[in-house]
Amino acid sequence: MTVHQSVIDLIGNTPIVNVSVLSPNPEVKILLKLEGENPGGSIKDRVAKSMVLRAEADGTLYPKATIIEPSSGNTGIALAMIARTRDYHVKIVLPQSVSIERRQLLEVYGAEIIDSPGSEGSNGAVARARSLAAEHPEWVFLYQYENDANPRAHYETTGPEIWRDVSEVTHFVSGLGTSGTLMGVGRFLKEKNPAIQVLAVEPPVGELVEGLRNLDDGYIPPVFERWNGLELLDGKRIVRPRESLQWTRRLAEIGIFCGISTGASMAGAVRVAGKIASGTIVTVAADGGWKYLSLGAWTDDIDDVVERAKRVIYF
Repeated sequence: MTVHQSVIDLIGNTPIVNVSVLSPNPEVKILLKLEGENPGGSIKDRVAKSMVLRAEADGTLYPKATIIEPSSGNTGIALAMIARTRDYHVKIVLPQSVSIERRQLLEVYGAEIIDSPGSEGSNGAVARARSLAAEHPEWVFLYQYENDANPRAHYETTGPEIWRDVSEVTHFVSGLGTSGTLMGVGRFLKEKNPAIQVLAVEPPVGELVEGLRNLDDGYIPPVFERWNGLELLDGKRIVRPRESLQWTRRLAEIGIFCGISTGASMAGAVRVAGKIASGTIVTVAADGGWKYLSLGAWTDDIDDVVERAKRVIYF
């Protein structure tokens, strides 16, 4: 067994599990890449590592520097974990309405939490962080929505891993948040095989599946535009919050304890499977389920959970 010199070296090379038992079409395989196996517990470990290492290489990050970043959880946790090992101070602008588990883990890694109004959600955190970064040019603002290192992380690691393990992939389905995963993985896979379909999962306009966004709500991540997202995507699947929860529970029934955005991605993958004659769909479990336990997503009445999630950012 390999001995790794740092927890950062454990990021990536996550396993893929066959969840075709949930496919509505026996001729369509569905495979799930388990990003919760990263040391910080989510796919955002890849992005945080990429942003930090590239900022160190170009001199943006320097010894004892302070990093500021808006987050509703996973990116902040990943940055705090990596910064703790590399002696940076991290300030995370966090909506007041996030779940308690996320706050606790940020505190474990020594991050300073700056609250933004919960009613403004993730967009409010972004606005607050941008304002603070402008007031404090001495702080390093990595800003995953605009940072090319975000999709680049997936182009250089996640995409190649999928191709290495599942070269027969015909469809890649993923939630649309910052769009980094879709842009990086999608571009890599299409360079390997232009026939591969790349499909986004997004909530309806005006509805919240936290961690995902609908581009028609008015904010288009700069990395989506820079990586020619409209040309890259072959389509979208709309998934509502209730469906996300239903499929999160279905995954738990086969032993996969994942976050709610994974339920959304799985719902999208199942829809694709129901529309094609045959193929192999790969989708992503962005994180594990332990940061969502206070939602009661697996145990409480599903209507109660949907209503609760409107008040507290869990996913």
